[in-house]
Amino acid sequence: MPSFSVLVPVYNEAKTIKPVLDTVSSMDFIDQVIVVDDGSKDGSFEIIQTHKSPKIQSYQLSENQGKTAAINFALKHATTDIVAIQDADLEYDPAELQEMLIPIEKGVADVVYGSRFLVKKASRVLYFYHYLANKFITFFSNCLTNYNMTDIETCYKVFRREILDDYSFSSKGFGMEVELTALFAHLNCRVYECPISYYGRTYEDGKKIGLKDGIWALIYIVFYNIIAPKCAAFKQQKRMWNEKSPQNG
Repeated sequence: MPSFSVLVPVYNEAKTIKPVLDTVSSMDFIDQVIVVDDGSKDGSFEIIQTHKSPKIQSYQLSENQGKTAAINFALKHATTDIVAIQDADLEYDPAELQEMLIPIEKGVADVVYGSRFLVKKASRVLYFYHYLANKFITFFSNCLTNYNMTDIETCYKVFRREILDDYSFSSKGFGMEVELTALFAHLNCRVYECPISYYGRTYEDGKKIGLKDGIWALIYIVFYNIIAPKCAAFKQQKRMWNEKSPQNG
């Protein structure tokens, strides 16, 4: 069985971080949990430090730099074969990560996205305009990647760690979702989607993403699909992945 780690970026999630860590650290199929506190001001890191599971490695950034910076930091400490991203807000069910591992374990996928729009499980009914924005962002991304995805903005992405060996994200905030998708397409990764549950939060509950993030997503789609493939970082990553890809083995 391949080893599996979960990366947990945290920013001001004092209400939810303990149950998230309790859940992921108790699951037998998860070998490593890397938690990166992104300069929280609400005591999140103090709560993280009280957790005693040997699976958990916790770190704190000196100031708030955004989700992308937290994931960049976490990836440098991941040592497993497969990696997943798990937000600290309980909008996603960690138990469903095991099902997302199956296509990679079978050797048919390099990357698996958990789609909130392949609805076969529980999904909270929330903001209609968020739904439209997500669908448009995914549609626009598909036009440039030639993928037929349903949800690129999902938090749940499971992938072979070696795809991102020595890679550092350059986007800011939530732009990592777009950057990852463009990179996977550029590398010709085998990408699958699985239906997942979605227990969405309201802004009163602490939801953080907003209109500005949607606008930046569209800008990033253009940049990472048209400009970035001509840059050294994408070219180097493609050379490395061509050498490691199971498709070329």
